[in-house]
Amino acid sequence: MKTNPTMLMSALLLALTTATGNGLADTMADPHAHHHMMMQRTSISQVNYDVPPVRLVRDDGKAVSLPDELNDGRPVILNFIYTTCTTVCPVTSHTFEQLQEMLGEERNKVHMISISIDPEQDTPERLSAYARKYEAGPQWRYYTGTNDASLVAQRAFDVYRGDKMNHSPVTLLRAAPGKSWLRIEGFASAEDLLREYRALSAVQ
Repeated sequence: MKTNPTMLMSALLLALTTATGNGLADTMADPHAHHHMMMQRTSISQVNYDVPPVRLVRDDGKAVSLPDELNDGRPVILNFIYTTCTTVCPVTSHTFEQLQEMLGEERNKVHMISISIDPEQDTPERLSAYARKYEAGPQWRYYTGTNDASLVAQRAFDVYRGDKMNHSPVTLLRAAPGKSWLRIEGFASAEDLLREYRALSAVQ
C-alpha cells in the first residue's frame, strides 16, 4: 500500500497550524513549500551513545537484545515511531519507505530499525501490519517490548520527551559497531538520509 506524501505533509502542517496558530496554512497550496519549510528545521550532529543491554520484541514476535540487533555488522538507520501517530510518524515512515527504494539492492546490507514509543498499544502483530503498510523489506524491522524497555531505549538515544504526543522527528545513522552516531533532528528527506548514509559508509 503506497502512502501519499502530499496528504501526509498536509495533515502534519494542519496539525502544526492548529497547535501554534502561526498562519502556516498559507503554504497549504504548495506541498513542496511544506517540505522546504521543514527541511530548514533539520539539524545534524555527531554523538556517542552507550547502547543499553535492554531486550525488545521484534515484529516477528522474537525477543531480542537491542545491542545484538544494532551490532550485527551492518550500518544502522534508526528512528522511533508509534503506529497510532497521525503527524510525525507517517512522514518519517514514508521517508524510510522511500529510502529503501532508493537503496535498491544495497538495502540488504543495511539494518533499518524502528522502535515503538508506545509499546502498550504496539504489539508485534500491530507492528507487522504497520510494516506492511509501508512495504518494509526484510532489512527494516520494528521493535516493541515492555514500557520500561522502550523508555530505556528512548532515554539512551535522547529521544524521550515525556509523552508520545511530544514526540519529535529524530533519525540516527551509524556506519558500523563502535562508530559514532549521526543524529538528524527534523524532517530529513530520503535524499538527505541517502546522502548521509553514503558519506558515513565512505569513511568507515
